[in-house]
Amino acid sequence: MARFKLLIEYEGTKYNGWQVQKGQKSIQGAFFDACKALFGERAKFEFYGSGRTDSGVHALGQVAHLDVQSNLPVERIRMGLNDNLPSDINVLKVEKTDPQFHARFDAVERSYVYIISKRRSAFGKQNIWWIKDRLNVANMIEASECFYGHHDFRSFTDPNAETDTTLVNIRFLDIHETDNLIVIHIVGSHFLWKMVRRIVGTLVDVGRGNLRERDVAKMLTSFSPIPAKLTAPPSGLYLEHVYYKGERVIRGQEIIPSILRLA
Repeated sequence: MARFKLLIEYEGTKYNGWQVQKGQKSIQGAFFDACKALFGERAKFEFYGSGRTDSGVHALGQVAHLDVQSNLPVERIRMGLNDNLPSDINVLKVEKTDPQFHARFDAVERSYVYIISKRRSAFGKQNIWWIKDRLNVANMIEASECFYGHHDFRSFTDPNAETDTTLVNIRFLDIHETDNLIVIHIVGSHFLWKMVRRIVGTLVDVGRGNLRERDVAKMLTSFSPIPAKLTAPPSGLYLEHVYYKGERVIRGQEIIPSILRLA
């Protein structure tokens, strides 16, 4: 079998996350159907993503690898998959890759962005989180520095989450503000179930004045049930990029232009 690396974007509102689940619509399930349509019902293939996204979460740059016996050119595979995928899932790029490449295990860091709208909008309700309250962004930025580095994030995931460890290394967490938006950009080694949404919800509560920086710091040294109560909705969350060895991490204003088109 040949191995192909896929770069994928999707609008996750109508899907119960990435992973195939019986009786539920999933991104991976849509790809299974598309592969069968393109390569044949009897074709043998394997398809793995770089990681799972939660129900309702979107992706700008999800990465997957596909193992299949095919002589089709890579562009024909990309077009053929897109012809058989729903309109809210799109394959941006297909390339033949090393047979040892693994979309999940070779990833060294993941990048997520969360979009908060400061105003009511007729567009993008399922792609942003509109917050009516006036947020103190300076306080949010100050509290965000607590997350930098290697910490135990058990306060920011569910106790029954499937994980070997709740230790995660956060490279950075930036907060950008425009006239109408607050964009939270976080890059880390990996992310636990609901972790980013609970970090965002906690920072928003700091912005509202209900929490302080020292409260956030305590959540990283001892378990707190508070983040679970503050979980941000999935509508504003995007898997922005999956990084592999040798790639330059994009940060700051470089990321904003691609985000502004979404809201």
